[in-house]
Amino acid sequence: MSKPFPDNPLLRGNFAPVMAECEAPDLVVVEGELPAGLNGTLYRNGPNPMFPPLGSQHHWFLGEGMVHAIHVEDGRASYRNRWVRTEQYVAQRKAGRRLLGTGFGEGAAPGGEGIRNNVANTNIVWHGGKLLALDEGNSPVAMDGDTLETRGTWTFEGKYQGPMTAHPKIDPRTGEMLFFGYMAAGPGSPDISYQVVDASGRLARSEMFKAPYASMVHDFITTDEHVIFPIFPATIDVERIMKGGPVIAWDPSAGTRIGIMARDASVDTIRWFEGDPCYVYHPMNAYTQREGGKTRVIADVMKYIRVPLFPDADGSKADLTLADAPSMLVRWTFDLDGNSNSYREEPLTDMGGEFPRLDERFAGLSYRHGFYAGNRRPPAPGKPFDTLVHIDLATGRRREWEPGPGKYVMEPVFVPRTAAAPEGDGWLVTLVYDEARNLSDFVVLDTGDIAKGPLARVELPARVPFGFHGNWRNAA
Repeated sequence: MSKPFPDNPLLRGNFAPVMAECEAPDLVVVEGELPAGLNGTLYRNGPNPMFPPLGSQHHWFLGEGMVHAIHVEDGRASYRNRWVRTEQYVAQRKAGRRLLGTGFGEGAAPGGEGIRNNVANTNIVWHGGKLLALDEGNSPVAMDGDTLETRGTWTFEGKYQGPMTAHPKIDPRTGEMLFFGYMAAGPGSPDISYQVVDASGRLARSEMFKAPYASMVHDFITTDEHVIFPIFPATIDVERIMKGGPVIAWDPSAGTRIGIMARDASVDTIRWFEGDPCYVYHPMNAYTQREGGKTRVIADVMKYIRVPLFPDADGSKADLTLADAPSMLVRWTFDLDGNSNSYREEPLTDMGGEFPRLDERFAGLSYRHGFYAGNRRPPAPGKPFDTLVHIDLATGRRREWEPGPGKYVMEPVFVPRTAAAPEGDGWLVTLVYDEARNLSDFVVLDTGDIAKGPLARVELPARVPFGFHGNWRNAA
């Protein structure tokens, strides 16, 4: 018999897991109408712990992954959710209790020894005919795109079995998927792997290099010509860990290092730029600029002044939410022809937020339109983002939509109106949690002016806990 979950800030409210898998074939559109041209599926992934923690430790990042799918076609919508059937999930379901800890560095319970710790809870990506559930420390887990049935671990036909980032980049021109893995030579190692997979899902390139130091490298950035590897001082220090210190910790003395290489070059050519201590979970986009005989890389990122959700190296300041260190959208410019290894930074907006997205047809290319989840009100524990933001990077103009008191938005995903539509012309789809009803809605906004409010609001049959990332797959 399962025990009650403890009263932990990351296990209450909409951080609490939902304990039922379900499907609803015909959802109620409670406001407006679903656009006739919107046909496809929004997949969302996030942590959904199966059982209570082993002890007092629990980190949001370590709950077992649950995928939520909202399918839209011909003006109708349906919903389905499923836990990802990893080795960890299957073993715990069979035992009827938690076997692996949900705190960083926490060991296994009796019976959990030797089970691979894979939560598959961070992102869900369609590529090469496979739906891939990702975390950043393991191989992807393939799922059926319609039923969400787990197919099993995917290692690219056995050619790559190391860790894979939860944030691969897909080239909109070639269909290639680029990704990396940190601690690729084992726990605590500074080694990073770099891979390129062709449009069919076959591994075409795999290399390894050493970063300046071992750190949590959550995301990276690519352009049509370059790859950018950011190393921030969320350090992973084996000696500190052996002394009982935190596994991942903020250590500003390590500084920020940004490695850049040409996509057609070897990892031996990476050039390292240096910057002030900071942290970026998610970039919005980057592109290579050739102007006046100069080559520059422009990267737009959501920058924190320190890593949230992790303690300092001495174990203090263990932030539980993002409220203590909101991120801001800034632009970094790297002069690849200059002699300096520093880079220029400029702010792009004064509204903090997270989960930046763009029109993916312009990923790695010069672009104009960006979207993110922001805050009009000061963030509060357990109550994250309250506003969706559309920013025009050419003019700096911002349009915003706030769903109202007690309602909180998740990551926006852009869907183009047609394959040939101009950049940014389409819809934003997202989920909104309503704490008064303790339910979630699927919402569609027109990017012509998101401030006008939803074109459609669809009531889901279950609450979708605050999670991380998702993507849209067009209907066949």
